[in-house]
Amino acid sequence: MSVVTISRELGSEGSLVAEKAARSLGYHLADESTIETMLRGYGIVEFDQEYRSIPGFWDSFSSEKTEERDAFLNMLNRSLQALANHGDVVIVGRGGFAILEGMPGVLNVRIQAPLSLRIERAEAFDAAPAAEEPRQAERLVTGNDRIQKEFVKSVYGMSWDAADAFDLVIDTGKIAPDLAASMIARAARALPAPDSGSAAFVPEFQVDDVLASAVQDVLDCKRKHSAREKTCC
Repeated sequence: MSVVTISRELGSEGSLVAEKAARSLGYHLADESTIETMLRGYGIVEFDQEYRSIPGFWDSFSSEKTEERDAFLNMLNRSLQALANHGDVVIVGRGGFAILEGMPGVLNVRIQAPLSLRIERAEAFDAAPAAEEPRQAERLVTGNDRIQKEFVKSVYGMSWDAADAFDLVIDTGKIAPDLAASMIARAARALPAPDSGSAAFVPEFQVDDVLASAVQDVLDCKRKHSAREKTCC
């Protein structure tokens, strides 16, 4: 088994690339909705709304609420680790690359594109007429960049957009989604398999039975994938 994490800029078509890569590999796709479903099961019901309200999100965790913030981050990290522990999964966003940094069997990918192209794509996607909000798409893209940078820096002390944090960086201004997905799939399949006496392909996390069961439910897969298995259920 292996794990792919995909960090992507808004307008880079990273979500599309992740879907195509997961399909090519025969892996589960764990996107924002997957992770939010898991967190909701533990009482965290407004993660996406609050996450996108940064800096309000972090301001809401005042000095009197450090325990609440720590509990939230612990649950997010445990959920990402549990997904990785299940195996054969493409994890999209939410700082997955930071949680699984440097681990064998994990391919950390960043999908990016030139800012002007990302704004152009956002304008094409946005239903609001450009004449009404001429810089709406630009604010959306640059604001999302800021949110992701602040989140990863605040939580993990890492740079969200630093190339050295990733094994593979793809610019969709030059590389089409189908080719990008193919590159990711080939790289994931080329990850070295463990020797008979080595540690697990993806290091085992301490995942409790309840959380492991939650992962199985949200992925609709009742078994954990071993290092020798080539495809998912």
